[in-house]
Amino acid sequence: MEIKDEVRKLRESTGMNRKEFCAYLGIPYRTMTEWELGNRKLPDYVLRMMAYQVKTEKLDKR
Repeated sequence: MEIKDEVRKLRESTGMNRKEFCAYLGIPYRTMTEWELGNRKLPDYVLRMMAYQVKTEKLDKR
């Protein structure tokens, strides 16, 4: 699975849309969009930090 798919999967697991997820994490909407479309590469450590925050705050609805 590509990293762009992983970030989308993480966001969708919270039940949030892109705008809500960006506001929650404090990430610019345009940046998240570029990551999900694969136009920019999301650093691995950023994905791990986002996943950690989602997990620790129990936002994962899966």
